[in-house]
Amino acid sequence: MLLKYFYDPKLAQASYMVDCQAAGVAIVIDPARDIRPYLATAEAEGLRITHVTETHIHADYVSGTRELAAATGATMYLSDEGGHDWRYAYPDRDIHLLKDGDTFMVGNIRFEALHTPGHTPEHMCYQITDTAAADRPIGIFTGDFIFVGTVGRPDLLEEAAGIANTKEPGARQQFANIQRFQQLPDYLQIWPGHGAGSACGKGLGSIPSTTLGYEKLFNPAFQFDDEDRFVEWLLRDQPEAPRYFARMKYVNRVGPALLRDLPQPQQLPAEQLAAIAASDAQLIDARMASEFIAGHIAGSLHAPPDSDRFSTYVGWYIDYERPTYLIAHEQDVERLITELRAIGVDNLRGYFTPDAIQGETVTTAELTPQEALTALEQGALLVDVRDTAERVEQHIGGSRHIPMGFLPRHLDELPRDRLIILHCAGGVRSLVAASVLQQHGFTNVASVAGGLDRWLEEQLPSAIPMHH
Repeated sequence: MLLKYFYDPKLAQASYMVDCQAAGVAIVIDPARDIRPYLATAEAEGLRITHVTETHIHADYVSGTRELAAATGATMYLSDEGGHDWRYAYPDRDIHLLKDGDTFMVGNIRFEALHTPGHTPEHMCYQITDTAAADRPIGIFTGDFIFVGTVGRPDLLEEAAGIANTKEPGARQQFANIQRFQQLPDYLQIWPGHGAGSACGKGLGSIPSTTLGYEKLFNPAFQFDDEDRFVEWLLRDQPEAPRYFARMKYVNRVGPALLRDLPQPQQLPAEQLAAIAASDAQLIDARMASEFIAGHIAGSLHAPPDSDRFSTYVGWYIDYERPTYLIAHEQDVERLITELRAIGVDNLRGYFTPDAIQGETVTTAELTPQEALTALEQGALLVDVRDTAERVEQHIGGSRHIPMGFLPRHLDELPRDRLIILHCAGGVRSLVAASVLQQHGFTNVASVAGGLDRWLEEQLPSAIPMHH
């Protein structure tokens, strides 16, 4: 048996390939939409990918299960738990549906499906046994149930997909799952679906794997005897869920489009940019921050190409129904298209290189912390666009808090006759947020260079005199 680990830092997403070398076959667990790494690995190892599975209907990225099955002829193994509303509705025939306790073989390796609802109703873990070497299991693919140092959040159906009254029952199911796993042997290895930075839980660890025994000792979720206290803890301080999660739930349930069926976005001539900018299309400006600040097309969304959160920033604001165009340097285009496809931006009509930006542009003010303080003393409004958990830890007194992704909901509460100064931790998110306000017609907007980190470094006051 051979285990291969694949990790996408942009989505903090892990997938795995398990090979039975004796039989020359392999299975991929929770594949990403870009299946090239799995195909390359299988070819290098001389293996056929015969099985593909996933732990649940993902909310944060487009599943590659259909894509991989179409490319390799592998059989898909999918959960049949969770009731009618969470049953897969793929159009494909070659699907094997699984109930709790069902098993299947990949060569000599036995997979047992363990239904672990809570994060999602249909969620499965897969316990594996290398039958050629042992009669006991070696480990469990836990998907979004057990992470290193925490467990998966149960509130995404309610917070992201708008399905009422699901988060508390989900939390209680997570408690029951933990009681079930407390009975399993400590030596079992745990291979989770995400690492640090994922919005599928709070406080995820950065190391790629763990053991059940270690998590029993040190994972806060395993320390509760009282179910109500566990529920209260699990639902508290979860990170804000990006808006695109609702779309992913739908796409991954019905089955994503195959990439071969999508048109490949082409570079468009510069003279088309003005007409596209004036239309209902969405322009994603993925040039570097300094370039965006110096001048950009009115109405474009800034998404920094060098950020690990590029797709998350786009996902907060994208309208999947509207045509989308990219502005990016040629060397970034292929990678950024892959990242946009990973969150289902399939309505991508083409791209422009930066030299297409000609004529009238809009600038964005970037202020040093000292300049921002001076403006605030003269009546500007300071808006903190960081996540709630960051805000609770430390913030500038007198600032208004609107997490970056929720800005579009609060436009009516913001003044158009005062300078609005946005800040985050390091100056990246506030610039994205500034572009969102500019999209909505705010002209008096600035971002704090270096964010709160630099503000504190320069020992500026922890509260500001506010003018109302």
